Amino acid sequence: MRSAPTILHLDMDAFFASVEQASKPSLRGKAVVVGGLGPRGVVATASYEARIFGVHSAMPMAQARRRAPNAAYLVPRFALYRSISEQVMGLLKALSPLVEPLSLDEAFVDLEAGGAAWDERSARLAGAKLRADIRAVTGLTGSVGLAASKMLAKIASEQAKPDGLVLIEPGTERALLGPLPVRTLPGVGPATGDHLRRAGIHTVDELAEAGEDELVRLLGKAHGHALFAMALARDERPVVAEREAKSVSVEDTYDVDIHDRLRVGTEVRRLADRCVRRLRAAGLSGRTIVLKVRRYDFSTLTRSETLRGPTDDPAVVREAAARLLDSVDTTGGVRLLGVGVSGLADYTQEDLFAQAGGHVDDLPHEEAEAAPAPEPETPAERRWPAGHDVRHAVHGPGWVQGSGLGRVTVRFETPDSEPGRVKTFRVDDPALQPAEPLPLVSRRPREAEGTGADGGVRAEGG
Repeated sequence: MRSAPTILHLDMDAFFASVEQASKPSLRGKAVVVGGLGPRGVVATASYEARIFGVHSAMPMAQARRRAPNAAYLVPRFALYRSISEQVMGLLKALSPLVEPLSLDEAFVDLEAGGAAWDERSARLAGAKLRADIRAVTGLTGSVGLAASKMLAKIASEQAKPDGLVLIEPGTERALLGPLPVRTLPGVGPATGDHLRRAGIHTVDELAEAGEDELVRLLGKAHGHALFAMALARDERPVVAEREAKSVSVEDTYDVDIHDRLRVGTEVRRLADRCVRRLRAAGLSGRTIVLKVRRYDFSTLTRSETLRGPTDDPAVVREAAARLLDSVDTTGGVRLLGVGVSGLADYTQEDLFAQAGGHVDDLPHEEAEAAPAPEPETPAERRWPAGHDVRHAVHGPGWVQGSGLGRVTVRFETPDSEPGRVKTFRVDDPALQPAEPLPLVSRRPREAEGTGADGGVRAEGG
């Protein structure tokens, strides 16, 4: 473990919900829940105002609605989240060539590798400047942890939430870790935590006191050794730069189980086309086609087929996915389907086109994907997802508050406006159209003021 706190962990605060609040003035300071709104939907992110009511990520949406009935419930806008994530990751990469993203809103940075920090003072300044830059570029807040190891940096950023910075000084690690619950350590999930609790081990101090031999006996050699080292604040894992994608995949979860085999086949073909679209957008192709099926009883099956060479031809991927589907029993119903391509390369093998029946098909247009086969009319809620952007020919930009019974309610406001007015329209009103999200920061901000030597850093997030 290094002698200076030059490993930084950034975790954006309630990222999806914060983006929605930043783009919708009427939701600032209010409970916001982002996730799937169908009967089987789950919470992706809850704002801090919603967390007061006990709403948290991975909670069933129905339970969240019972706990916070007056919150705003919105469908995710992943394209917008990805674009903002790219801005944040760009700021991190300006600090160091060693950036290890963990998700859209979380990453480790080796400040020493980029010359951005070499001791406690320079690390604190780098963390403060990063937080100020993120706010200036995106309008959002992130919490920063600084320590001599990845494990401790992540623990520090958790202590900093929301909107703070915590630096763990070298030499204080054991004292900090000791009283914390064992679940604080990476790799200690609910099952391991319960196992340790039954053995009388509740805190990190108790974990260290148990000794390595006892932990190996309780948890097995690899896990026991690793947890004992972490209990002693030993973590030698390096920050690893972003690796290339190993696969490209798409999947859909259905509100109602699909029983019709023809419908299942149609969905698989549609997913294959979406997957190829992503492949082509990334300039990639792949050799192995993967089908994922989650059945009515939550059992999940995967089937794969490896081709002679890489392809990005939709007909080839469709036919391979269809062959894989033939080997899966779906009679009880299907709740999730996915199609993926792995074994990625940056070239294609032309002779694979022969596998597509001698006809080189092209991708259908996006509009065709929305209605791949004769099906019941798409419900209004699907055409106008709650929280998504629209533009009216007369009233301008806004977002969908809700829809149903042939009507859609829109609040007209922008990220830099006052809370806007609400109007209701027919779902087929030609003056109302889906729109691209507006930027959260509409103009180049002035230099951050008043950051001073400590960058306005608080020891703990408030």
